[in-house]
Amino acid sequence: MLIVVLVAVLVGSASCQEDDEGPYKGKHIGKLNSYHHEVHGEIYAVDEYTLLLTAFGYDGNGADTFFWAGASNRPGPQGFIVPDEYGKTNVLGRYLQKDFTLTLPDNKKITDIKWFAIYDLLSQNTFGDIYIPEEFEPPTVQKIPQLAGKSHSVSSGAIEIIDAKRLKLNEFQYDGKAKRAHFWVGVGAQPVSKGHKVPDEYGYLDHLREYKRETITLELPGDLSIFNIDWFSIFDLETNQNLGSIIIPDGLNVPPSLVKVFPHKHHLPNCLQLHKDFQVSWEIFGHQMTIQLAGQVDEDEYMAFGLSGSTEKSQMVGSDVTIAYLDGYRGFASDYNITALTPCVKVLGQYKGVCKDELVGGQDSNQMHTATRENGINIITYRRSLISADSGDQVFPTEGSAYIIWALGRLDHNNEPTFHDIYPKSNISVEFNPKEPTSNCFSFTRSDTQLREPWSKGQIYDKTIRTFKAYLGPSGGKRGYQGTTGQTSTALAWYINGLLAPELWLRRGLTYAFRVYGGNNPHSAEFYHPMIITDDRHGGFDRLSDEAQSKIRVLAGVEYSRRGRPRPIAAGPLCLAKHKDMMDRRLDDDFPSFRKFNRSLVTTCEEGDPGILEFTPNTSWPDTVYYNSFTQPNMGWKIHVIDSFSLRGSGDENLKFNYFLLVLAVFVKQFTRLFI
Repeated sequence: MLIVVLVAVLVGSASCQEDDEGPYKGKHIGKLNSYHHEVHGEIYAVDEYTLLLTAFGYDGNGADTFFWAGASNRPGPQGFIVPDEYGKTNVLGRYLQKDFTLTLPDNKKITDIKWFAIYDLLSQNTFGDIYIPEEFEPPTVQKIPQLAGKSHSVSSGAIEIIDAKRLKLNEFQYDGKAKRAHFWVGVGAQPVSKGHKVPDEYGYLDHLREYKRETITLELPGDLSIFNIDWFSIFDLETNQNLGSIIIPDGLNVPPSLVKVFPHKHHLPNCLQLHKDFQVSWEIFGHQMTIQLAGQVDEDEYMAFGLSGSTEKSQMVGSDVTIAYLDGYRGFASDYNITALTPCVKVLGQYKGVCKDELVGGQDSNQMHTATRENGINIITYRRSLISADSGDQVFPTEGSAYIIWALGRLDHNNEPTFHDIYPKSNISVEFNPKEPTSNCFSFTRSDTQLREPWSKGQIYDKTIRTFKAYLGPSGGKRGYQGTTGQTSTALAWYINGLLAPELWLRRGLTYAFRVYGGNNPHSAEFYHPMIITDDRHGGFDRLSDEAQSKIRVLAGVEYSRRGRPRPIAAGPLCLAKHKDMMDRRLDDDFPSFRKFNRSLVTTCEEGDPGILEFTPNTSWPDTVYYNSFTQPNMGWKIHVIDSFSLRGSGDENLKFNYFLLVLAVFVKQFTRLFI
């Protein structure tokens, strides 16, 4: 099935890799020689091991016919079957103008064969064939010299052209001190300011961070390919200075790109590419503004865009932002107000955080226009007045520029935005009413990247531990809290005895205690997290309606006033783990393990005694409960309540598994005695 996908990508996206004869498909070998059964088609070498057949035809009437290859002088019985496009060695059926790839078996290379044929074993007839030219060189990764550094410590090892759209910079170094340095490509004899930004290895178009001899892979944006450019540079747009560059040789024999291109035509005159996977376009007409957000996001993800909370920089706190997403076929572009970097919470009766305008006394000023999803891209268009009647909304200026903010992230189980996965670190200003329309947007691209495995799950299964230290720290990106629990995350999560949201095993009848360091200032929207234990996996009990609270069983951490209002009892001073040296949290997923991630953190604690959450699980407790924050959802995780530490869980499967371990131990012991 992988081969079929590869072909769809290779052929379907080929519009981005054009040469003089059309889409670049690899190195052309030639046309099939046709002898019988209407065999025809063109053959290309994709790489050392892979052939691409285009417009291939065969009537399917052979009795015992296969794709066949060999090293003899001509096609005959001395050959081997080449698996079909599905990796199968079945007798060939009918093909009608089909494009697909074939991979030679057993790591054989194209240079190991002299011919490729459509061959019938029963009649020993060749229906069609092609001969591999002598000294044929199939496409392969090409190495070119290192960057010629000019300033700011720019240097690299040899650069590898992986395919028609990807470059690998080995041991790349740059001090990060230029104001507006970017990866930059263009045409001409040498790098100049007229060119194209290349997104960094994470898809960002921000100015470049510091690199310390790192190996990174870059993808040329949109429709660009290695055949469309003459040079690659690290270029400072502030000073129009080339910091280091390399000339791209002509006629590189590289594989076609596996990156698929999805052209997206924005129908509004102005467009700004915010990230490889996100762009905003707009038009001002009279007193209104039409905005379109287009993002390559998953179905459970949101797009955020709005005006900064500061007139001097891009700042989320104080911003006026739209949260746009699709729920099935219905689109939403809701008006939000950001007063703190946390999901919306009640602080002494008032809502703070990322809250809908309607919750903070305002109104939703956005008018939904259209919403659709095409090729994995959400496209949502909405309108709003430049000057809103809502005093909490900001004014979109028609003169000069304004700072903006944006983000992409996952929605929680209530379709509310959670901590963003993708967001900028630099300041971004936009002129919303330019004299001439402006656009730097390019086509969306997608490659079949391998998802990184989550870090190993934290687990505490120790019958001697009765007291746990609970403090706060970063949730660790997609490989951290999200990957290990499968839930969306906020910026912070509980760390229990130094582990990120571990699963705990506790025995009924024993008394346990959490020493809680989650913050005890109820005026703080971000750092007030009393601990509770409930049968609800999400937490954030205080955010819920009375009806929703009535459906949750609170097991520890809450007492009720005479009026029946819940109050937390386990709040302590704040202990907070942070990254050292203002490290970019967007790079959290680069840590290979939680242990190395944890070593990058520094923990500071306020003075004072911790809050104590003491409890004794009993027979009325469910087998699985959850420790969490009273104020925020998705910060903690599971507690397994067991009757005995001899069995890690309950049920027939656990009994069978432990019995298997016991039998295995006896067998190993008896087997060992035979050799003593």
